Amino acid sequence: MLTFDTHILGFLLAFLLSVVIVPLIRKFCIKKGFVDLPNERKVHRRPTPRLGGIAIWLCTVLAFIIVVLTKVDYPNGNCLSGIIIGGSLMFLLGLVDDLYDLPPGLKLFIQIGAALIAFLLGVKVDIISNPFGDPLMLGILSLPITLLWLVGITNAVNFIDGLDGLAGGVVTIIAVTLGVVAIFTNQPASALIAALLAGSVMGFLLFNFYPARIFMGDSGALFSGFVLAGLSVTGVVKGVAVSVLLPILIFSVPLMDMSFSVFRRLLRGANPMCADKDHIHHKLIKSGLSQNRAVGVLYLVCVASGVIATVIVGAQSLYLILMAFIFLFMAIFYFVAKIRNLKDMKEAGQK
Repeated sequence: MLTFDTHILGFLLAFLLSVVIVPLIRKFCIKKGFVDLPNERKVHRRPTPRLGGIAIWLCTVLAFIIVVLTKVDYPNGNCLSGIIIGGSLMFLLGLVDDLYDLPPGLKLFIQIGAALIAFLLGVKVDIISNPFGDPLMLGILSLPITLLWLVGITNAVNFIDGLDGLAGGVVTIIAVTLGVVAIFTNQPASALIAALLAGSVMGFLLFNFYPARIFMGDSGALFSGFVLAGLSVTGVVKGVAVSVLLPILIFSVPLMDMSFSVFRRLLRGANPMCADKDHIHHKLIKSGLSQNRAVGVLYLVCVASGVIATVIVGAQSLYLILMAFIFLFMAIFYFVAKIRNLKDMKEAGQK
């Protein structure tokens, strides 16, 4: 049986494994030349090892196997195995992309395939809680909605991997939030996976804070994003009475960045999957903030969203979730206006 002690031990196991394995991966990357070179689109100024995702994936999976082998009663096994298997496929895709730079269209096709496999293994949105009445049965819409959510969140996490410590910190905060929500809603197995991912990424973060000594790369971002997306499907969506909007609140930072990025690129006639240097974190840097302060601002927004979501789960109140979204909308409006003002002041000072 999974207990709270199991989650703590799993977190510590994944963390310690990560602290040991990340430096080994870093040395391997330097020896083999697997480094991310600076260019006009990137913020870093020196070649940096880019396969930190190997450590994140390996530590999460190893800790998962160890915990499962020591527990006789493992609830919801097929569904959570689907998250690990789908996440592993995303990891392999990201690893190949880190090494060979795959075309965006091919990556999207493979991502949909990985999400489909997870869907067939039980990672699906087939019912959505409805605070106004009976639960909503999605029926035939279950497949497209699940694929859209899994692939969308996976790429949203990958999009924010642009500053030292940003993606890793956001992943950790969201994983902890999902873990707490899962515990509150009696989803211990989902909470376990969240704890393992949080531990692995926190160990990696020790080497990824500014100035980063290693990057997670697409392998780490795609794996982490998919696991988080899968956990939100198996835990939050099915376990909370006001869950229709909760996952959007929990993932507000990566979703906000991805939404702005995709719409901006479409308006410019560019491929929405191609990278640029106009993400929210880039705009914070351009407004005059340092890397650490820009990352700190986004951490705070992510923590605030997580705390609000956790409170809502405890209260089970539609009123609270609507108020939270009004607050979040106002905060985003103020946030964008503040960036514009700082940018205008900076440009005026340069004239």
